[in-house]
Amino acid sequence: MIGTNALLGVTVVSFGMVLTPGPNMMYLVSRSITQGRRAGTVSLAGVAVGFLVYLTAANLGLSLIFLAVPELYLAVKLAGAGYLGWLAWKALKPGGTSVFTQQELAPDSPRRLFSMGLLTNLLNPKVAIMYISLIPQFIDPAAGHTLLQGFVLGGVQIAISLGVNLAIVMAAGTIALFLAGRPTWLRVQRYVMGTVLGALAIKLATDRAPTAAA
Repeated sequence: MIGTNALLGVTVVSFGMVLTPGPNMMYLVSRSITQGRRAGTVSLAGVAVGFLVYLTAANLGLSLIFLAVPELYLAVKLAGAGYLGWLAWKALKPGGTSVFTQQELAPDSPRRLFSMGLLTNLLNPKVAIMYISLIPQFIDPAAGHTLLQGFVLGGVQIAISLGVNLAIVMAAGTIALFLAGRPTWLRVQRYVMGTVLGALAIKLATDRAPTAAA
Protein backbone atom coordinates (compact mmCIF):
# COMPACT_ATOMS: atom_id res chain seq x y z
CA MET A 1 0.00 0.00 0.00
CA ILE A 2 1.29 3.46 -0.88
CA GLY A 3 2.10 5.56 2.18
CA THR A 4 0.83 9.07 2.84
CA ASN A 5 4.36 10.47 2.78
CA ALA A 6 4.90 9.09 -0.72
CA LEU A 7 1.68 10.63 -1.99
CA LEU A 8 2.49 13.98 -0.40
CA GLY A 9 6.03 13.86 -1.75
CA VAL A 10 4.90 13.20 -5.32
CA THR A 11 2.24 15.90 -4.99
CA VAL A 12 4.77 18.52 -3.91
CA VAL A 13 7.24 17.51 -6.63
CA SER A 14 4.48 17.53 -9.26
CA PHE A 15 3.29 21.02 -8.35
CA GLY A 16 6.86 22.29 -8.34
CA MET A 17 7.56 20.81 -11.77
CA VAL A 18 4.34 21.93 -13.48
CA LEU A 19 4.60 25.49 -12.15
CA THR A 20 8.17 25.83 -13.46
CA PRO A 21 8.09 27.35 -16.96
CA GLY A 22 9.03 24.82 -19.62
CA PRO A 23 8.31 23.66 -23.19
CA ASN A 24 4.85 22.27 -22.37
CA MET A 25 3.65 25.49 -20.78
CA MET A 26 5.11 27.62 -23.57
CA TYR A 27 3.44 25.57 -26.32
CA LEU A 28 0.06 25.37 -24.59
CA VAL A 29 0.00 29.09 -23.88
CA SER A 30 1.04 30.07 -27.41
CA ARG A 31 -1.63 27.85 -29.00
CA SER A 32 -4.35 28.93 -26.58
CA ILE A 33 -3.64 32.60 -27.28
CA THR A 34 -3.40 32.33 -31.07
CA GLN A 35 -6.06 29.68 -31.75
CA GLY A 36 -8.33 29.61 -28.71
CA ARG A 37 -9.03 27.42 -25.72
CA ARG A 38 -10.21 24.47 -27.80
CA ALA A 39 -6.85 24.33 -29.58
CA GLY A 40 -5.07 24.52 -26.23
CA THR A 41 -7.21 21.68 -24.89
CA VAL A 42 -6.50 19.45 -27.91
CA SER A 43 -2.79 20.19 -27.51
CA LEU A 44 -3.07 19.29 -23.82
CA ALA A 45 -4.54 15.90 -24.81
CA GLY A 46 -1.33 15.23 -26.75
CA VAL A 47 0.70 16.26 -23.70
CA ALA A 48 -1.31 13.79 -21.60
CA VAL A 49 -0.46 10.91 -23.94
CA GLY A 50 3.20 11.92 -23.72
CA PHE A 51 3.01 11.58 -19.93
CA LEU A 52 1.52 8.10 -20.29
CA VAL A 53 4.28 7.06 -22.71
CA TYR A 54 7.01 8.17 -20.30
CA LEU A 55 5.25 6.67 -17.27
CA THR A 56 4.85 3.29 -18.97
CA ALA A 57 8.43 3.26 -20.26
CA ALA A 58 9.84 4.22 -16.86
CA ASN A 59 7.83 1.57 -15.02
CA LEU A 60 8.82 -1.09 -17.53
CA GLY A 61 12.53 -0.48 -17.12
CA LEU A 62 13.70 2.62 -19.00
CA SER A 63 15.72 3.63 -15.95
CA LEU A 64 17.53 0.27 -16.09
CA ILE A 65 18.54 1.01 -19.67
CA PHE A 66 20.05 4.32 -18.61
CA LEU A 67 21.85 2.59 -15.75
CA ALA A 68 23.28 0.01 -18.14
CA VAL A 69 24.21 2.59 -20.80
CA PRO A 70 25.18 5.82 -19.00
CA GLU A 71 26.31 7.33 -22.31
CA LEU A 72 22.70 7.20 -23.51
CA TYR A 73 21.54 9.03 -20.39
CA LEU A 74 24.27 11.63 -20.93
CA ALA A 75 23.16 12.18 -24.54
CA VAL A 76 19.51 12.59 -23.56
CA LYS A 77 20.46 14.89 -20.68
CA LEU A 78 22.65 17.16 -22.82
CA ALA A 79 20.05 17.29 -25.59
CA GLY A 80 17.42 18.34 -23.07
CA ALA A 81 19.74 20.93 -21.52
CA GLY A 82 20.49 22.34 -24.97
CA TYR A 83 16.78 22.61 -25.75
CA LEU A 84 16.07 24.47 -22.51
CA GLY A 85 19.07 26.72 -23.16
CA TRP A 86 17.70 27.58 -26.61
CA LEU A 87 14.31 28.45 -25.11
CA ALA A 88 16.03 30.62 -22.50
CA TRP A 89 17.98 32.48 -25.20
CA LYS A 90 14.79 33.09 -27.19
CA ALA A 91 13.26 34.75 -24.11
CA LEU A 92 16.33 36.73 -23.00
CA LYS A 93 17.88 37.83 -26.29
CA PRO A 94 17.43 41.46 -27.40
CA GLY A 95 14.06 41.73 -29.10
CA GLY A 96 12.83 38.46 -27.57
CA THR A 97 9.14 37.97 -26.92
CA SER A 98 7.19 36.75 -23.91
CA VAL A 99 5.21 33.54 -24.15
CA PHE A 100 2.12 35.67 -23.43
CA THR A 101 2.76 38.06 -26.32
CA GLN A 102 -0.04 37.80 -28.89
CA GLN A 103 1.38 36.69 -32.22
CA GLU A 104 -0.03 35.86 -35.63
CA LEU A 105 0.40 32.13 -36.18
CA ALA A 106 -1.26 30.01 -38.84
CA PRO A 107 -4.01 27.83 -37.30
CA ASP A 108 -3.21 24.12 -37.02
CA SER A 109 -5.57 21.20 -37.51
CA PRO A 110 -6.67 19.19 -34.44
CA ARG A 111 -4.42 16.31 -35.55
CA ARG A 112 -1.37 18.58 -35.73
CA LEU A 113 -2.25 20.25 -32.42
CA PHE A 114 -2.42 16.83 -30.75
CA SER A 115 0.79 15.64 -32.42
CA MET A 116 2.71 18.77 -31.48
CA GLY A 117 1.50 18.53 -27.89
CA LEU A 118 2.68 14.91 -27.78
CA LEU A 119 6.04 15.69 -29.38
CA THR A 120 6.65 18.71 -27.16
CA ASN A 121 6.10 16.58 -24.07
CA LEU A 122 8.26 13.71 -25.32
CA LEU A 123 11.09 16.20 -25.91
CA ASN A 124 10.60 17.80 -22.49
CA PRO A 125 13.64 16.85 -20.37
CA LYS A 126 11.81 17.74 -17.14
CA VAL A 127 9.35 14.89 -17.72
CA ALA A 128 12.06 12.32 -18.45
CA ILE A 129 14.06 13.27 -15.37
CA MET A 130 10.95 13.19 -13.16
CA TYR A 131 9.88 9.68 -14.13
CA ILE A 132 13.37 8.22 -14.23
CA SER A 133 14.95 9.83 -11.19
CA LEU A 134 12.35 11.39 -8.88
CA ILE A 135 9.18 9.31 -8.70
CA PRO A 136 11.07 5.98 -8.16
CA GLN A 137 12.43 7.43 -4.90
CA PHE A 138 8.90 7.36 -3.45
CA ILE A 139 8.32 3.69 -4.26
CA ASP A 140 8.65 1.35 -1.26
CA PRO A 141 9.69 -2.19 -2.31
CA ALA A 142 8.65 -3.48 1.13
CA ALA A 143 5.05 -2.48 0.37
CA GLY A 144 4.98 -4.83 -2.61
CA HIS A 145 3.48 -4.32 -6.08
CA THR A 146 6.18 -1.85 -7.10
CA LEU A 147 4.82 -1.67 -10.66
CA LEU A 148 1.38 -0.71 -9.35
CA GLN A 149 2.94 1.85 -7.02
CA GLY A 150 4.77 3.39 -9.96
CA PHE A 151 1.60 3.75 -12.01
CA VAL A 152 -0.44 5.13 -9.09
CA LEU A 153 2.19 7.72 -8.15
CA GLY A 154 2.64 8.61 -11.82
CA GLY A 155 -1.12 8.94 -12.11
CA VAL A 156 -1.11 11.47 -9.27
CA GLN A 157 1.53 13.50 -11.12
CA ILE A 158 -0.41 13.34 -14.39
CA ALA A 159 -3.65 14.44 -12.73
CA ILE A 160 -1.94 17.43 -11.09
CA SER A 161 -0.10 18.43 -14.25
CA LEU A 162 -3.19 18.22 -16.45
CA GLY A 163 -5.29 20.15 -13.93
CA VAL A 164 -2.79 23.00 -13.66
CA ASN A 165 -2.15 23.11 -17.41
CA LEU A 166 -5.88 23.12 -18.16
CA ALA A 167 -6.26 26.15 -15.88
CA ILE A 168 -3.40 27.83 -17.77
CA VAL A 169 -5.06 27.05 -21.11
CA MET A 170 -8.35 28.54 -19.91
CA ALA A 171 -6.67 31.68 -18.53
CA ALA A 172 -3.98 32.24 -21.19
CA GLY A 173 -6.03 34.63 -23.30
CA THR A 174 -7.10 36.69 -20.28
CA ILE A 175 -3.51 36.90 -19.01
CA ALA A 176 -2.28 37.92 -22.46
CA LEU A 177 -4.84 40.74 -22.67
CA PHE A 178 -3.92 41.89 -19.15
CA LEU A 179 -0.21 41.99 -19.96
CA ALA A 180 -0.70 43.56 -23.41
CA GLY A 181 -1.40 46.94 -21.85
CA ARG A 182 1.44 46.57 -19.36
CA PRO A 183 4.69 46.25 -21.35
CA THR A 184 6.86 46.47 -18.23
CA TRP A 185 5.12 43.47 -16.67
CA LEU A 186 5.40 41.59 -19.97
CA ARG A 187 9.13 42.30 -20.08
CA VAL A 188 9.60 41.19 -16.46
CA GLN A 189 7.70 37.98 -17.16
CA ARG A 190 9.95 37.29 -20.16
CA TYR A 191 13.13 37.83 -18.15
CA VAL A 192 11.91 35.69 -15.25
CA MET A 193 10.92 32.83 -17.55
CA GLY A 194 14.18 33.05 -19.49
CA THR A 195 16.23 33.05 -16.28
CA VAL A 196 14.36 30.04 -14.89
CA LEU A 197 14.79 28.12 -18.15
CA GLY A 198 18.50 28.96 -18.22
CA ALA A 199 18.93 27.80 -14.61
CA LEU A 200 17.12 24.55 -15.43
CA ALA A 201 19.41 24.00 -18.43
CA ILE A 202 22.51 24.43 -16.26
CA LYS A 203 21.13 22.19 -13.51
CA LEU A 204 20.16 19.49 -16.00
CA ALA A 205 23.56 19.60 -17.72
CA THR A 206 25.39 19.24 -14.40
CA ASP A 207 23.16 16.56 -12.82
CA ARG A 208 24.78 13.20 -12.29
CA ALA A 209 23.48 10.08 -13.98
CA PRO A 210 21.06 7.91 -11.94
CA THR A 211 22.69 5.22 -9.84
CA ALA A 212 21.51 1.85 -8.65
CA ALA A 213 21.22 3.27 -5.13
CA ALA A 214 18.61 5.77 -6.28
